[in-house]
Amino acid sequence: MQQVAIIGIGSTEVNEHWEYSLRELAGFAALAAMEDAEVSHVDGMFVGNMMSGTANRQQHLGAYLSDWIGMPMIEGVRIESACSSGSAAFRAALISVASGELDTALVIGVEKMTDVTASEISTELSTAADADWESDQGVSFVGLNALLMQRYMHEYGWQKADFANFALNAHANGAGNPKARFQRAITMEQYEKATMIAPPINIMDASPVSDGAAAVVITSTDVANSLRKHPIVSIIGSAASTDSITVHGRKDPLWLTAAYESAKVAYGQAGISPSEIDFFELHDAFSIMSALSLEACGFAERGKGPRLALDGDIYPSGRIPIATRGGLKARGHPVGATGVYQIVEAAEQLRGEAGKNQIENARIGMTQNIGGSGSNVITHIFSNL
Repeated sequence: MQQVAIIGIGSTEVNEHWEYSLRELAGFAALAAMEDAEVSHVDGMFVGNMMSGTANRQQHLGAYLSDWIGMPMIEGVRIESACSSGSAAFRAALISVASGELDTALVIGVEKMTDVTASEISTELSTAADADWESDQGVSFVGLNALLMQRYMHEYGWQKADFANFALNAHANGAGNPKARFQRAITMEQYEKATMIAPPINIMDASPVSDGAAAVVITSTDVANSLRKHPIVSIIGSAASTDSITVHGRKDPLWLTAAYESAKVAYGQAGISPSEIDFFELHDAFSIMSALSLEACGFAERGKGPRLALDGDIYPSGRIPIATRGGLKARGHPVGATGVYQIVEAAEQLRGEAGKNQIENARIGMTQNIGGSGSNVITHIFSNL
């Protein structure tokens, strides 16, 4: 297997894009990534998307988007893995290039969620849970995470306010990202007074419904080195793992086994330990997921994730900066696109292009994209060394 690198990145602003269609958003990101890579053609296209069949009445995105961007004869496929669809598409492309099957590949993550009502979105998101045992029994996705947060607080003695810094950090970082959904900081008072949506989760604990598209172009490291337009961003670790789709089916609902397993394998591939990660783009769809991810990936002991936030370790100057461009909470969470946004943002950090959000001397970054309530987790590690 050959080493693979990112040579092009592109993304749209995350927002409610009433004026653009699904394919227009995907096209903007794809063409921006190809322009950044200075390529006019790729051998294959992998699309991460969750909701297009219901939200946009459009399936078959491989053919749909390859035609739209002017490459109708290439290999094109859509990959669905709930909220981890974007990273699943990236991993499929990575394996195709690493194996030598393809020379170059384009990965697009796209989601157009606001064409349907909030109720329809909630119903669609709940399909990432077990229909028989969870969603058909009336448990929403927010509800599942609220149950996890309630239990976590009970088991480990944390208070609701102890999770506030996850949201405050994300919004502070989003304020420096011109493509973020929320480009403003929030205060502790705003967090505490925010509308409750599923106790103990309030609106400041939850990522917003959004539209957006992000894209990357990848090729072998040898080809990337010959181009040398940007600092080379190599993929040095890639792993995926699954767990029981139901929360009640897990041995310990407060331990993200799939996150732990995928991170462990990725660390092994990269030959590094958690202490060598300079920043972590985690899946902060809800504040509780930030705490659980930090623990599963080895940055905090079990039950002590909120301590990293309270001590400021998650901030840009901290020990393990997270959500450096706003994360899902402030940048936004266009579900099928989120994993690719994380990868674009990691590449920006490692290329020194993160602007106000630049992490000083960033050399190794990690992304982790979670599908469902922790049932499918994909971890990638990147380096500019």
